[in-house]
Amino acid sequence: MKLILPPIIDTWLARPMVAKMISFGVIGVGNTLIDLAIFSFAYTVLALPLVPSNVLAWLIAVSGSYVMNSMITFRAESGRVLRRKDYFSFVASGVLGVVATTTTLVVLSNFMPVIFAKLVSILAGFIVNFTMSHFVVFRQKPPAPDDLLPG
Repeated sequence: MKLILPPIIDTWLARPMVAKMISFGVIGVGNTLIDLAIFSFAYTVLALPLVPSNVLAWLIAVSGSYVMNSMITFRAESGRVLRRKDYFSFVASGVLGVVATTTTLVVLSNFMPVIFAKLVSILAGFIVNFTMSHFVVFRQKPPAPDDLLPG
């Protein structure tokens, strides 16, 4: 049975950018759960300080994110091939995301419980990470001169 959506939603979902954002978001939910679990374990069980706990959780989650986004969200741009150069580019661009999440976490933890500050910081990271992934890491490359048709 096919799901029937209102025309405006159906049109909106058909846009490639929207589809990528949704895919990136769904993958991000999985990685967020990984991030949150690793952060919670490091902070509460291992008693690591706030910033090292957050960075450790991010390093583990960003690796899974690179693999899944290369294979799913940005499959056309990556060719579903994992490349060391692309991984390091993804991680490097993600540094802005981890700076955004860590800054948000540290600032908000002064005003609310750490777990809520962590959740808000994840939203800040999503915005930065999607922007960097779409416009920097997996940007559409112009066709090579060999690919251009004469005339």
